[in-house]
Amino acid sequence: MTVYHVPDGLTEMPVRSFLKQMGISTNYWKKVKFSGTFLCNGELISHPALLMVSGGDTISWDLAEQTDVLPENLPLDIRYEDDALLIVNKPCGQLVHPTRREVTGTLANAVLGYYERQGIQAAFHPVHRLDRNTTGLVLIVKEPRFHHQLSPKGKKLFCREYLAIVSGTPSPSSGTIDAPIARDPSSIIRRCVSPDGQDAITHYETLRTFRGMSLLRLRLETGRTHQIRVHLSHMGHPLIGDDLYGGTRELIGRQALHAFRLTLPHPVTGKELVVTAELPSDMVSILAD
Repeated sequence: MTVYHVPDGLTEMPVRSFLKQMGISTNYWKKVKFSGTFLCNGELISHPALLMVSGGDTISWDLAEQTDVLPENLPLDIRYEDDALLIVNKPCGQLVHPTRREVTGTLANAVLGYYERQGIQAAFHPVHRLDRNTTGLVLIVKEPRFHHQLSPKGKKLFCREYLAIVSGTPSPSSGTIDAPIARDPSSIIRRCVSPDGQDAITHYETLRTFRGMSLLRLRLETGRTHQIRVHLSHMGHPLIGDDLYGGTRELIGRQALHAFRLTLPHPVTGKELVVTAELPSDMVSILAD
């Protein structure tokens, strides 16, 4: 059940106005008001859209969420959890969501299995995704309203940072790649830099150069499909292991890309939260050789 306490002293206002201030989106509000579970101070409200609330009121609802994803007892590397958030370190080779061809073994299956074992009533709500072979942190919210708070109108309020091993030495050693990304017309998988694409911005910093390669730290300002992979290839420094975009697989069998840090304002407390995940062993071995 979702519960909100209206702060003492708040002047009377429509409940929709109050919930909008709390980050509730229009689409989610529509589901709430027609759920038949909306309560104010413990009393069932037949027409929530007409309700006025003021300081001291308590409003709540129980919006059951349906999913056809099968819960599974799979390993789950949890790096942070509370009543609002779950942040996990995704391994290489795991999809975030099931597909028509692959309905088990995904992060969604693992999270729902964990929720089931813990008695947590929640669906799977990732706020962003990682490619199958990109490792690292994935931010998951336990209620859709937190998703809207962290990504109002699609603008993400959290910062994602990555570590990557690329071929060559970028020049300059740090900077910003501002190049729009579109689907590659010659492929159903690949993306490419195109003036007709969506805005895409990646900030990079070279941390180390070694044996014809470089270790980069990257920060995403946008979140396009394959953004880092496309931008680095376009720059002339493809990810090691990323043969889809020109990288060599001699040292590693997947793109050498790891989401190592998430920084975000907590959707309930507003306090800054920073979560990290160390480099996986396959990338460490390249740096150590």
